[in-house]
Amino acid sequence: MLELTFAAQDLSLTRFAFSPLWEVVASIRVLREPAGHALHLPWVKATRARLSETGLDLRPLTTHVRHPGRTLPGFLAPTPQTPTPELADELELLRGTDPATVPGGDQALEALVSTIASYWELAFAPSWPRVRDLLEGDVLYRARRLAAGGAPQLFADLDPAIAWAGDTLTVRHAHVSETRRLSGRGLVLVPSAFLWPHVASKTEEPWQPVLRYPARGVATLWERGRPDAPDALDALAAVLGHSRALLLAELDSPASTGELARRTGLTPGGVSQHLSLLRAAGLVTSHRTGRVVLYARTALGDALLGT
Repeated sequence: MLELTFAAQDLSLTRFAFSPLWEVVASIRVLREPAGHALHLPWVKATRARLSETGLDLRPLTTHVRHPGRTLPGFLAPTPQTPTPELADELELLRGTDPATVPGGDQALEALVSTIASYWELAFAPSWPRVRDLLEGDVLYRARRLAAGGAPQLFADLDPAIAWAGDTLTVRHAHVSETRRLSGRGLVLVPSAFLWPHVASKTEEPWQPVLRYPARGVATLWERGRPDAPDALDALAAVLGHSRALLLAELDSPASTGELARRTGLTPGGVSQHLSLLRAAGLVTSHRTGRVVLYARTALGDALLGT
């Protein structure tokens, strides 16, 4: 059990970010033990086929990634410096690691960076826009929760393993037993696609403390289309039209036009037109996050769906 005690300054310094480098690291564990990460089996199958075709040697990376529950070396999963970093930025940060802290020194560090870059192009580049939309949608959703109800509302549905009481955040860890004061360092909350179904934390110096958790909506990540709207949407579809009602229902968490098109089978152009009408009616709002515009349901949209 990990207990993190907050002061007022820690709450003010709590921020959101995601990390392409972390997704790379977490995905290695998914490849090793896919049975424990069943949601990602479509990705595992495709990635293993690409690895087999190219013969890419992952050992410079996998030697640092232990089995679930084991501690990762801090340099391999640094705290994100910005809310939406690019992999290239994080690799530069990794390249700046003191070689004395890396088994094998300079050569091992350069081999690690090179292997991650090659693995990224092979396993992540084709699907990263989809994963990034999921992570950015989670960040937007959590930021709205924090603004609406402070820490209690933010942490209420972060993950079943995470609970907030008074000034303390409790995280159930199978292999961690620690009580720590954040002492004015704040906390970085990092949604992750490939971490599911676990949570992960890092509290040691010199990094700002990090709590990683499964991103909201990860169960839909690899779906290629959605069936017709359920019967419960029929009445709403009669008023709004089938496609607009379906899109409104899909916005349980913020999503981009491309992500909604993938989920529903509608064309991106059609999705954009429907969202414009829903926004004009006050049922959705749009928010730019990094390079992507995410759409979110308003309170009026929630009321129409009975959520």
